[in-house]
Amino acid sequence: MINQVHPYKISQIFEIGSKTIYKIPKYQREYTWGVNEWNQLFDDIVSNEEGYFLGSYICVSTRTMGTPELELIDGQQRFTTISILLSAIYSRLNKNREKLDEDEISTLINIKKELTYNVEKGIYKPKLLLQVQNSNLDDYLSLLYENEIISDKIKKPNNAGNRRIYKAFKYFNKCIDEYINENLHENNNEISLLLDLKDKFNEAIIVGIEVDSHKDAYMLFESLNNRGIPLSAVDLIKNTLISLSESSNKSDECYEEWKTALGYLTDEYSTQERFFRQYYNAFREELNQPFIGDNPTKKYPLAYLATRTTLLDIYEKLIKNDFNSFLENLVKEAKIYSIIINNSDEDRIYKDKLLDLERIQGAPSYILLLYILTEQKRLNISDEQILYLVNLLIKFFVRRNITDIPNTRNLNKIFMDIIENIKKMQGEEVCTYIKNNLREVSASDELFEQKLRGNLYDENPEATRFILCSIEALHQTKEIYTDLWSRDNSNKYIWTIEHIFPEGQNIPQSWVDMIANGDKNKANEYLQNYVHTLGNLTITGYNQNLSNMSFIDKRDRVNKEGKNIGYKNGLFLNEDVVNEDNWTIDKIEKRTKKMVNILINLYKM
Repeated sequence: MINQVHPYKISQIFEIGSKTIYKIPKYQREYTWGVNEWNQLFDDIVSNEEGYFLGSYICVSTRTMGTPELELIDGQQRFTTISILLSAIYSRLNKNREKLDEDEISTLINIKKELTYNVEKGIYKPKLLLQVQNSNLDDYLSLLYENEIISDKIKKPNNAGNRRIYKAFKYFNKCIDEYINENLHENNNEISLLLDLKDKFNEAIIVGIEVDSHKDAYMLFESLNNRGIPLSAVDLIKNTLISLSESSNKSDECYEEWKTALGYLTDEYSTQERFFRQYYNAFREELNQPFIGDNPTKKYPLAYLATRTTLLDIYEKLIKNDFNSFLENLVKEAKIYSIIINNSDEDRIYKDKLLDLERIQGAPSYILLLYILTEQKRLNISDEQILYLVNLLIKFFVRRNITDIPNTRNLNKIFMDIIENIKKMQGEEVCTYIKNNLREVSASDELFEQKLRGNLYDENPEATRFILCSIEALHQTKEIYTDLWSRDNSNKYIWTIEHIFPEGQNIPQSWVDMIANGDKNKANEYLQNYVHTLGNLTITGYNQNLSNMSFIDKRDRVNKEGKNIGYKNGLFLNEDVVNEDNWTIDKIEKRTKKMVNILINLYKM
């Protein structure tokens, strides 16, 4: 039974003076969010208006002996991430404590009180209690203690810096640095920006759902995740269009045109919504022209940028201004977009490379490609030059997704600025400008190499898979071609990443003996430092059949038909593995060095 449903600001969830404890049940998985989720949460809050909706959480009240305690059944990833982010803001303010005035000191203290409750004078304990699996709680408590948020002294666990709690804290410090650098002007300073950032997050909204029992919680969780499709922004844009067209007796005609446009965009709502944002952002200047007369002081009266929160308002105004020309342009641009997302029958020489751009998460650059393909004739750009630009974008996104430079939040601006600057250029001049601009904002070769040598898979498994496949592709011919991107009937990759030294926390004894001479502590240390590095990664088509087997069993594994399903599967990636009789840290390091050298040359800007 549902006790209550209520929208809360973050500041209300972590309310000052409240002694409510949010507890993660020990049977739940540990903290698993990574770079993509951290960046999405930070970007959503920074890029959208105050009161941005962050989702919901489900909890069970387990109040005992007067202590208010809520057990989080759904929402622990979000709660943990928000608390780490607030800790990062607190840490930055605390380091500037000498520069704070009286009000700012009060704000600093309040952040601490949001994250903790006061047991007695000077004794602060955390309001959020994570589960203990994989040192989860110890890492979190250690982080809070290091940053002077809780008072109980907690020793930092071994290898905590390689696990997600500390990585998230480090990542948010980087995001904060970038936010300050982007917004630092004469009228503000680092402290005021930190306080503004803290206020933005405190104003974000999460809907809390409290139920009586665990049974109610899980029934509700299943219901929310498996039933119903909410009315989307795209649906509301369609409704506005059809409603206005009815007055001209064109609603049927408009609806057919609308269906044509969406047919180019696939049935995926995320693709449709991204198109509507990117269409506006690519042609922002042109789309705002009819509205400048009403707002001569504003260059972009519709909106500076199309985001999830501004999207509906932008398109309502465009439709009301002239729904006929709006729909005509929409169909034309959707058709061009279908080429970019490989939903078109048109065969362009850059079609396969566009697939690679999608695979390396290069969708932010579709803004630029949409503009270039639309204006291809006027810009005097050939298909061969577009192929060159797509290859350039693939290199850019490989480096970006490995190094996280430039930040995701800046990508829209980068590509929109490029559009503004190439409008009066022609041909090779366009290509040269884009190349130089992307090179300037891309990470250095030194940083790229440093990241390639690190725990790559842990930080970005999708990008890791892409670069492993790209190494293999260098050594494939039509005669020995293997489609490493093929999927099964469940839409899962048939060929997947395989950790040679297994990644699981319970290291099999055969591996402890081989890789650490029987020293389990040393094996665990190696696990933290080497298991996700390039030299320990390969690709197999039968990953689930290898799992925690010994190295020899993995190497020589065959199926019932005698087909090699281990490392003797014929891939170039396994050439350094199949002739080995054991697997050691030295061999991981040597193989990492070899693969890094290949990738440095392959993705040089």
